[in-house]
Amino acid sequence: MDWSLRACARRGHATYIPDELDLRERLSTSTAVGVAWRCLRCGDFAVGPARESGPAENAPLVLRGKALRDATILRVLAVERAVRSVVLFALAYAVIRFRSAQGDLRMSFERALPAARPLAETLHIDLTDSGIVTRIRSILASNSHTLTLLTVFLLGYAVLQLIEAIGLFSLKRWGEYIAVVATSVFLPLEIHELMVKVTALRIAALVVNVAAVVYLVYSKRLFGLRGGLAAVEAAQHTASILQVEAAGLQIDGQPQLDSARG
Repeated sequence: MDWSLRACARRGHATYIPDELDLRERLSTSTAVGVAWRCLRCGDFAVGPARESGPAENAPLVLRGKALRDATILRVLAVERAVRSVVLFALAYAVIRFRSAQGDLRMSFERALPAARPLAETLHIDLTDSGIVTRIRSILASNSHTLTLLTVFLLGYAVLQLIEAIGLFSLKRWGEYIAVVATSVFLPLEIHELMVKVTALRIAALVVNVAAVVYLVYSKRLFGLRGGLAAVEAAQHTASILQVEAAGLQIDGQPQLDSARG
């Protein structure tokens, strides 16, 4: 997939007119229907007025190629984190509502058990020793302090996931660091849960989180890996069409300077 063309198809071409005359000529061409400007993202020429203009140093650093693909992956991760945040906020709200009506729910459950016994006996289910009934009774008997701690944990985790989502979607480096640290902290818990009981959902969650950590650390060069932030910025500038054309202009101009001196 050509990520640059895909982005241009969705957002339109990223054209820019630099004030520098020589650089402007390298980024434009004449056609039968008018002047066409080279897109800083996909590299194709688009006929019509450019979107922006100004000094070359003020031109936007447009993501393209591998950098654009990485940005898309980060935003997919951000959406996943946002969905998690919504689910966690919903669970926290449910716990708060449960806590306020805990006594009524316990009484309603105990009143409903006798009514369910005839059907349970028909199905040969012993409600007295049923694991489900025991679990429900245990939940309904949870003390207020435990429910408060659970609510605080769910709300805190939901806020953390929301911050991750915002940071990743806006392509902020602090968002990448928070995502790596927060995800790594909970990996031992996910491994423990998987050792207690193996389920497809738990396996999938562990694989996704491990893959996210490895991908972020390696591709985004976090913690100084593979040159760190300086290497990331250098790669972006190297891939920039405007930077490439400016470098080519300097190279083309060097022989002229040498010949003039001679």
